[in-house]
Amino acid sequence: MSQALYRKYRPQGWAEVVGQQHVVTTLRNAIIGDRVAHAYLFAGPRGTGKTTLARLLAKAVNCLHEDKAQRPCNECDYCRAVNENRFMDLIEIDAASNNGVDDVRDLRDKINFAPTQGKFKVYIIDEVHMMSGGAFNALLKTLEEPPPHAIFVLATTEIHKIPATVLSRCQRHEFRRVPVDEIVGMLKTIVAAENLKADDDALALIARQAAGGMRDAISLLDQLSSTGERITMELAQTVLGTATSQTVLALVASILDGEAGRGLEEIHKALDGGADPRSLARQIVDYLRGLMLIQMGNESQVETTKDIKSKMEEHSKAFTPADVLRMMRIFNEAATDSRGSWQPSLSLELAFAETLEAPAESAPVAAASKVSAKPPAAKKAAAPVPVATSAENKGSTPPAIPASEVIKIWKQLQGSLRKENASTLAALLNSVSSIDVQGNTLVLGFASDVLMSKMKEDEKSRTSKLIADTLGVTLDIRCEVSNAKGKVPPHVPQDGMVATAIHQGGEIVDVQE
Repeated sequence: MSQALYRKYRPQGWAEVVGQQHVVTTLRNAIIGDRVAHAYLFAGPRGTGKTTLARLLAKAVNCLHEDKAQRPCNECDYCRAVNENRFMDLIEIDAASNNGVDDVRDLRDKINFAPTQGKFKVYIIDEVHMMSGGAFNALLKTLEEPPPHAIFVLATTEIHKIPATVLSRCQRHEFRRVPVDEIVGMLKTIVAAENLKADDDALALIARQAAGGMRDAISLLDQLSSTGERITMELAQTVLGTATSQTVLALVASILDGEAGRGLEEIHKALDGGADPRSLARQIVDYLRGLMLIQMGNESQVETTKDIKSKMEEHSKAFTPADVLRMMRIFNEAATDSRGSWQPSLSLELAFAETLEAPAESAPVAAASKVSAKPPAAKKAAAPVPVATSAENKGSTPPAIPASEVIKIWKQLQGSLRKENASTLAALLNSVSSIDVQGNTLVLGFASDVLMSKMKEDEKSRTSKLIADTLGVTLDIRCEVSNAKGKVPPHVPQDGMVATAIHQGGEIVDVQE
């Protein structure tokens, strides 16, 4: 069985470590100056070299080379033993499976025994944040006053979970994400050593996909090399799942053309074919990010094929920057909302329906009586506003409660639903574009028929109960389409100044009572 590339090319000396020179320099100087600490804490993202540097430290403190500056030498018996995983005084512990008090007590009982081979016993505890509170407490005394022959190296990806009492007893080192150019340089070295064929843009894509993790990048390269083909951009995108699908292009085109039916058909076709809603939402966000980068003059940062980039340039001119940013936020939320939905496609459908209103959001706002002339950018995203006032509804039944009181608790209702894992209803409430109270009826306005149709009787009853529990008033709920572009909301005088402003392209953004 062949050895994985990330293990084959694991650094065996200080000079081979990439991206963590600040840690390497400190550890090397500690070896040379004979000032090695008794306990270290290595914290940082996965795949950035925490365990590798812990093993290098274990080699260096036990290396037999006379010149301390040359340690580890990788030639003495102890260095070779560490490299071959047969050095008995290097003990690696996985805290995920050895996280109890009994495990720590067993460690404490054994730590007092003298080293079997080398000068120091080095304990590497990986994912130390997984230890229980009792286990941490049992470890404290040993960390503070270990035997002179013992060195601890604690490694974690979640330093915020480490108790302060443990942090204060360790010398702490923060590991950074490895820069893309340094990852690419390492990948090129491996490609040359393994006689692989790879395009530079494909290696850059691999490096970006690894998000600063050298191990992840090398593993991705290993995965692509197993295909036996030249590693091209197209191959990398296909295997890594980052290729822009035709579904994404069709969806963006349907948003641009305002064709809801065509877009929903594309979504269902993709999902029926086995596509994951979250993955599709992420692909859409990635494509929109490309449009944003092009609009901001950073076209060189867009990693894709020439054909897709050509389509991106076309779409980047068709949408305004505000439209692109809004659509990115909407689909990014859908990528997480779909996790707990009883209907996996619902959040994606809601996001698509909401983006159809993006052009209307950027329409100019006409000043009118009781209509604020504030630009849309000053309006809070997805914040519902009442669409009628008492002055505009003379003769109507007095509301059971001011609409403003309902608006105040609207975000609170969404938050409580998310805590109860009712993400579908929370997403629906987030899509409400207007709120009005008429007598004992709460009128919820939605931007489209698609969104309004999702608000079934069960969702209405649940919403009504939440409002009753919070405000102490029971309201019936009626849903309608409102604030569509050029359409006058219900109960606004159709021949008044407000209606005229809306017909001219304006939009209600605030009401002064």
